[in-house]
Amino acid sequence: MLPPSGDVAVVIPAWNESDRIAATVRAAAGLDGVGIVVVVDDGSGDGTAAAAEAAGASVMRHGRNRGKAAAMETGAEAVRRLEAGQDRPVPHHLLFLDGDLGETAGAAGPLAGPVRAGQADMTIAVFSNRVRQGGHGFVVGLSGSGIMRATGWRPAQPLNGQRCLTRAAFEAARPLAPGFGAETGLTIDLLRRGMRITEVEVPLAHRATGGDWRSQVHRGRQFLDVARALVARRAGLRGRRVR
Repeated sequence: MLPPSGDVAVVIPAWNESDRIAATVRAAAGLDGVGIVVVVDDGSGDGTAAAAEAAGASVMRHGRNRGKAAAMETGAEAVRRLEAGQDRPVPHHLLFLDGDLGETAGAAGPLAGPVRAGQADMTIAVFSNRVRQGGHGFVVGLSGSGIMRATGWRPAQPLNGQRCLTRAAFEAARPLAPGFGAETGLTIDLLRRGMRITEVEVPLAHRATGGDWRSQVHRGRQFLDVARALVARRAGLRGRRVR
């Protein structure tokens, strides 16, 4: 049995992505099965929200930057409200994409395939075209090894934010680990619940993190958020803030 048309909702958390968000939205809207595109402007100081809305997305705005996990949850709730307003509501799978994918977002379709077919509860993207990063892989290593210790499985790209999952899987993982720990916590929580995760190779590409001081600060925030997510799950404190 084929899945219903329009059963996928794209959620795009974005912060200061005015130069790429319109291309990302247009490409995502053209994916097979996509019926809703929501952009969550996470306290941007540029024209991200206006550009996303002009490109056809439903836009939610945070008054201040609240982090990746909060943007994901806001987007999922916005999808729920949009579903409720439809004449014939269709439950949507959630396809999370980064705001800086640009036109390459049009290649994200295979991520939804296993979920729409009932073969996986969540898919994680593996980029076939890897952009050289300015860092040294410390955060990726921390996340990957932490997931391995917690579940016995190590994803190829544990921090990849390009994921598709069922609504049931998303709800099972709430509350998400704060900030940049969202993906690490999401993977551990679903595997511990016996849910099926599949990696899918896709030719997506986003802006590489550079080597300047701002990028190093960004990496430091990532490291702390991932570490907190891992500590919380090791201590059985999922959903609570760890200092």
